Amino acid sequence: MSTVTVLHSLRRLTSLSSPLIQSLNRFMEDIHHQNYHYQHKSFSSAAPASKPLHPGIFYNAVKDSGVQFFCGVPDSLLKDFCAYVTKNSTDKEHIITANEGAAVALAAGYHLSSGKTAMVYLQNSGLGNMVNPLMSLANPTVYSLPILILVGWRGEPGIKDEPQHVAQGHITESLLECMGIPFEVLSKNETDMLNVLKRAREHFEEKKSPFAILVKSKTFSSYTLPQQDSSQFPLTREEALFKVVECLKEEDAIVGTTGMLSRELFEYRVTMQMGHARDFLTVGSMGHASSIALGIALQKPNRQIFCLDGDGALLMHMGSLATIGQQGPENFKHICFNNGAHDSVGGQPTEAGNHDDFDLCSIVKGCGYKEALVAYTAEDIKEKVKYLHKAKGPIFLELKVKLGSRTNLGRPTRTTLENKDDFMTFLSE
Repeated sequence: MSTVTVLHSLRRLTSLSSPLIQSLNRFMEDIHHQNYHYQHKSFSSAAPASKPLHPGIFYNAVKDSGVQFFCGVPDSLLKDFCAYVTKNSTDKEHIITANEGAAVALAAGYHLSSGKTAMVYLQNSGLGNMVNPLMSLANPTVYSLPILILVGWRGEPGIKDEPQHVAQGHITESLLECMGIPFEVLSKNETDMLNVLKRAREHFEEKKSPFAILVKSKTFSSYTLPQQDSSQFPLTREEALFKVVECLKEEDAIVGTTGMLSRELFEYRVTMQMGHARDFLTVGSMGHASSIALGIALQKPNRQIFCLDGDGALLMHMGSLATIGQQGPENFKHICFNNGAHDSVGGQPTEAGNHDDFDLCSIVKGCGYKEALVAYTAEDIKEKVKYLHKAKGPIFLELKVKLGSRTNLGRPTRTTLENKDDFMTFLSE
């Protein structure tokens, strides 16, 4: 008879309130932790808190806690964990959603049909997209749905970050508190991590409502997805972007999407010794660049307004395409750089990367865009952008490009307020 079996027998024979059983409970927990590390010894043994947590250890611990389904929107602080989930989960166990609110709804449907709890992962900037379903669907006073929320904490107070992240990071804890969602910070220490998951599981059993875990910078050790094969397309996003901008006129206004594209646009202007007044860089607000461009196009009908979008951002708030199509501004020119991935947060795939079954051009035409075009090569881009100038919008150009970016890509050196003032002055001229 094993030691564990003997201990279980003693627990049944002894009063739950006795000192003996309390000691046995503590001893049993120690054995459980030892068994856990033995079962997952292919990673690493318990490490000091300063050593990053292997994403595989956390993934298996989450699954051992009863959470078997994962969904959400990739984040830079979670990219190693997200990469591990993508590589080690089946399509039925893991879905990358268009936006964070949709992930909450997906987790709700999973719970309603299985009785189990799902994980929703996101960057803290996506909490805004989740407020409605968290409060009007998952809240304990409504449908009371257990959801494990894993939040990458960009802009954590005291940590240097970009302005859009600093603003969001400052209110992250307050926002969760305001929604009545308990939260804890994920520790790099494996024993502490297991205790956090234990408390989350107990919360789900007792309260049947969401519980959040905040993830600080450098919590996870590195884990990289195998590079997707995008060799069928000759240009990188940056190469295609430079070709597009070369074809634009000095009076054309640009709204650049969130992520790498706006950073590449900024560096292009620096390299060419040009000013930045023509470009509005959407450093946050993922998925809203096209609506910003629409607002400008409607107020400046004599200007050509070019929205330089990304596939992940376009998918996040794809309903905006219907508004653009039905408003029908003739000066609205929409160019989407489609590399089939969330490139700036680890390269996790988007649905738009399935070029056999997913057709952005058909979607925009169904929303009311007058035309939709596709380009792959530098010559094709030059020809299509020239056509965009003379064609009546709203018109859409999809550029299918390779995945990846330069490792030495910098960030804008001008402040967001300087960008705004310069751009508004340019539009007023």
